Amino acid sequence: MSIGSHLRGVLMSELRFVTAGESHGPCLTAVLEGLPAGLPIDLEAVDADLARRQQGYGRGGRMKIERDRAEILSGVRFGETIGSPVTLRVVNRDWENWKDRMSAMGEPVGEKVTAARPGHADLTGYRKYARRDIRDILERSSARETAMRVAVGAVCKQFLKAFGVEVVSHVVNIGGVSVDLSGIDRSCIGETDSDLNCYDRAAEEEMKERIRSAKEAGDTLGGIFEVIARGVPIGLGSHIQWDRRLDAKLAGAMMSIQAIKGVEIGEGFACAGLPGSKVHDEIYLDSEGHACRRTNRAGGLEGGMSNGEDIVLRAVMKPIPTLMAPLHSVDVEEWKEVLACKERSDTCAVSAASVVGEAMTAFVVAQALCEKFGGDAMVDVLSAFRAYDERVREAR
Repeated sequence: MSIGSHLRGVLMSELRFVTAGESHGPCLTAVLEGLPAGLPIDLEAVDADLARRQQGYGRGGRMKIERDRAEILSGVRFGETIGSPVTLRVVNRDWENWKDRMSAMGEPVGEKVTAARPGHADLTGYRKYARRDIRDILERSSARETAMRVAVGAVCKQFLKAFGVEVVSHVVNIGGVSVDLSGIDRSCIGETDSDLNCYDRAAEEEMKERIRSAKEAGDTLGGIFEVIARGVPIGLGSHIQWDRRLDAKLAGAMMSIQAIKGVEIGEGFACAGLPGSKVHDEIYLDSEGHACRRTNRAGGLEGGMSNGEDIVLRAVMKPIPTLMAPLHSVDVEEWKEVLACKERSDTCAVSAASVVGEAMTAFVVAQALCEKFGGDAMVDVLSAFRAYDERVREAR
């Protein structure tokens, strides 16, 4: 077998997904390939995560139009996966208002977008793809695409649940207002009804005030959210090759989310100012003689592998680049200085991004589980997992 043939075989067995669709097109779709057969699918749980993504203080008018609901078009029969690719669809209700301007065929209708927004894909994408209308770029680069990531992540969460793994998130900073993490019980994350997915009520009220002020000024705000994966088994990922490291895959997945500008794991950037004695998690023996840790500064990842502790990630979201008080830019058609275009937008979407962060984390962990315990049916995957888990936990 040639190296190329071998690599194609590896890719064919990998859990992967792609999305398609434009922000104001008829629908958004995702194809998730590689899920074992026999996984029960709860569509209401998928819709619940889609609804969480749409909520949040500081969201814009689009969320008043859309009521995202997922449909399954393939890969599931009578509520269980059958081994073939799972196709998910979310219909855009706003399509009714855009049928002419976003028609797949026919002559162009409506005004072109020519004033590029700083901080967006507009100008670079316009040049790269040799388009004549920036709308051809902004429709796909829009964070509306993340609805399908959330749908895929919700399915992956159901896969993870079979292994005792849970993925949750919370917002820890908006517009410079930070949560006091020392006062947060991370074991309770995932149980709030907060408008901002925040577990510090005092900080949340101050965040809301910052958002109100930004909206009045026609400005936008970013922030930081934290994602926690609980119950991840020891040994997902590998130190053997750079592209098999689980920390690298998680960081890449988080950076792929629109507007994310930085990621840290565990203590992250704080490690730069601390001695090794305050960074590394010392190892002890518990009452049963098993290795254990009393801290989790590594964020559940050592040497590119999960170490059995909670995986803890934080991501920085920049302020949304569509401002109601537009920034200075250029008109790509007349090539003159202008103010940037204004699309309907949010003032702050950090809470929504936290749900997307959950989804991407869930996908990467599910992918790592499939890679390690892969099989065509859930019974085979679970059997392999249980045998490995028993061996690892008893290892000395």
